[in-house]
Order: sequence, then structure tokens, then C-alpha cells
Amino acid sequence: MNTEELKTFIFLSKVKNFTLAAEQLFIAQSTVTNRISELEKEVGKRLFTRGSKTVKLTEAGEIFLRYAERILELQNTSIEEMNALSSHSRKFSIGAINACYEVYVKPLVDECLKNNAVTSIKVMLGHSLDLIQNLQDNMLDMVFSAIPLKRIGFNCDVFDTDRVALVCKKGTNEYQDGISKAQLSKIPYLMCDFTLSETGLFIRSLFPKNHIFRLDVDNSSKLLPYLENGLGYSFLPYKLVKDKIEDGTLEEVALKDFTAPNVTTYLIYRQGYDVSRFLENKFDEEV
Repeated sequence: MNTEELKTFIFLSKVKNFTLAAEQLFIAQSTVTNRISELEKEVGKRLFTRGSKTVKLTEAGEIFLRYAERILELQNTSIEEMNALSSHSRKFSIGAINACYEVYVKPLVDECLKNNAVTSIKVMLGHSLDLIQNLQDNMLDMVFSAIPLKRIGFNCDVFDTDRVALVCKKGTNEYQDGISKAQLSKIPYLMCDFTLSETGLFIRSLFPKNHIFRLDVDNSSKLLPYLENGLGYSFLPYKLVKDKIEDGTLEEVALKDFTAPNVTTYLIYRQGYDVSRFLENKFDEEV
């Protein structure tokens, strides 16, 4: 299989129409058909079921799509790394969940970019499981994750432990004496999905099953503008909101009959990889 076949397969899986795929790829429809046909011969499976006007991925096609996307990502990453060698003597590829990036990674990136001109940094933001998979595919050097990885060949260190705080806009707290667990379902809660971490599971458990949240996003930092505008309450890592609490933008709501768990950030990297080069700004050392 070649790159063009994979790109055509991925594009067709999105638009679900041979004619539309051909038009948007600026190739003949017969070329699209031939590429998909050759790909199906190589993998030995039907990748699409054909309808009168649309196509749909088969079960085998759904599985193959994940690998096709990863193959192209790996190819692009290898090209980027080779190109970086010509202009940068140091290169770091870092994955981080959003809250970790704002609190831990961005200050390190800022320091690196400010102090030297020989380092190239690639940052990928996403969910812990996706970032860990990219690390295992050698697309990342290190990952700041909310969940640990226990696998031979990788180190998984506790990078930091923080607590989560229930916060709202200063002056809008209706529970000055503290809020009880039973009262949580009555407030306009802005939900941030902490995915599979213990913190995320705990926060979900505080609300009734199938509870409808006023807002539900998967990026904790994106909640801050809504909180600052007084649109609700949310549990967030304390270090993410510490400055806004101290400057009077937000305030913390006391908890009456329950306690919130700590949130742990893990630093995961391949055994033998020297993470201190990035964490301690050792940019002038030989790799």
C-alpha cells in the first residue's frame, strides 16, 4: 500500500461518496475507485459497503482506519524530525492533557524558547489514552498524563499532586457556609471531563446518573471564561485557578459533608530517555 491510497481511503471514509472524494481531491473518480480497490486487495478485506450514492466503512474498515491514520502520523513525524536536524540541534516532542499544559508544560516551553534558539518543540494536547498511544508509537518523547502507564520499557513517575477546588466567580457563591453533596445537583455546574482518572470518576459520582450539566467540555482551561463571567461552578485543579483566586476573580466554595480527591499528574517516557534535558533546561548538552 502507498501513501496516496491511505490518504484516499481516509478521505473517502469522511465524505462517504466517491464522486465528492474525487472532486475534493482533484482526481478522477476512477482513480479513487482504483486506489480503494488496490487497498482492499492488499489487506484482503472489504473496507467499504457500497450504496447507491454513499459508502460506509465495514467493521474491518473501521479497524483499518485507526491504523491508516497512525501510519500517516508516523510518516509525518519522521519527516518533521529529519527536517528539524538541519536547523535545530535539540528537539522535544511533548504530549500533555490541557490542565497539565497550562500549569506545568507552558512555563517550561516559555523558558526554553526564551533562552535558546537551537531547540525545536512540538506539543500535542489531548486525552491521556491518546497521548500514551502516541508515546508508544514513538511519536512523542514524553507525556504529562492524568492516568499512569504500567508497561515494560517505560518509566511512569508521579510528577505532581494537586487538589481539586470547587470554584465560581467572586461574589456569586450562594453557599458561603459550604455546599453539601446533595446540593451539588441543584447548582449550574460546568463539567470538565477528566476522562478515566480517579478524579473524573469521583466528580461524575457526585451527580445523579445521566445528569444534564449546564456545560460539558473536555478542556478544563476552556471553562475559565465561563466561570469568570459568573455562569456556574466547577471543580478544577487548584494550581490552574490559584492566581485567579488570589486576584479576586474567582473564589473557592467550601465542601461540607465530603472531600474532593487529589489529582495526580504522571510523567511517562521511554526507559533511557533523559527527561532532565527538558525539565531542567539542559539545552546545551549533547544528545
